[in-house]
Amino acid sequence: MTTTWRRSWRVRTRRRCLVYTSANVTTTAEDNPELRQWIIRETETGRSPDDLLQELAARGFSAAQAVDVMTAALQQRLESIRTRGKPAANASASGTAVPQPLVKDWPSSRYVFDREVRVLFSIKDPQIVLFGGLLANSECDELIARARRHLTDSNVIDMQGGGEQRHGDRTSTGTAFERGSTPLIARIERRIAELLAWPVENGEALQILRYAVGQEYKPHYDYVDPSQPGAAPFLERGGQRVGSLVMYLNTPKAGGATNFPDIGLEVAAFKGNAVFFSYDRPHPSTRTLHGGMPVRAGEKWVATKWLRVSRTDP
Repeated sequence: MTTTWRRSWRVRTRRRCLVYTSANVTTTAEDNPELRQWIIRETETGRSPDDLLQELAARGFSAAQAVDVMTAALQQRLESIRTRGKPAANASASGTAVPQPLVKDWPSSRYVFDREVRVLFSIKDPQIVLFGGLLANSECDELIARARRHLTDSNVIDMQGGGEQRHGDRTSTGTAFERGSTPLIARIERRIAELLAWPVENGEALQILRYAVGQEYKPHYDYVDPSQPGAAPFLERGGQRVGSLVMYLNTPKAGGATNFPDIGLEVAAFKGNAVFFSYDRPHPSTRTLHGGMPVRAGEKWVATKWLRVSRTDP
């Protein structure tokens, strides 16, 4: 049965802080336990975060304010799950620090750790940067050679059970190499850390993926929805994802671009280049919906590095 918010209340601004006035309650949004509990109850009845955000918007919240309140409530819910003996989840809050490549004052190219890297384009909102020549051709070839004999069907996170599962939206094959598992991978990870000003230990294992003709990864988000029951086991190991780096290990004969539908952007897959994007909250307002378009001829190989808010271990 759906719980209904029955109090009469209005929204006003006081000293840049959202304030509620409801019968006998006047408090900031961040400290309103009654509102948080309502969000938690509604979530547990099966209402989606988007549905709740729409209701908050109808009651006078801006999009950013609604996301902030939702994030705080869902963090509280996950903490309550932990205290009941279930795994804790460290969800990313609005405004979380994200990897920040310092591209504003770059010349046409610069050395990053051990290699000259170019900035081919950058977008501020959402933050998307295309790097040229991040990987050498020989590094791309070695990663493909090492991965080829270990390929298995790619999985996605099981948001109900917390493990991994096959999904029709992702039709690639792939494998993963743990941090520092070979000198090549350790070198690439140090380069990435310097490029993005983000610690090596906050990166997940390096994923190597192969897409054959017709294979794709339909548009999706890389962050994990903290309201889902399967989120806790993932988030307890390093917290939320806040950035993604997709490195192209070859140039497909046709197709295979990375597309960002929300902003009408397609990035062609070109050997050695890499596209980076970040997201400071687990919500579509980040406009980081993206996908790997179908390969039309040849094959596509990519190496993906996902970045977390804190240290992540296998």
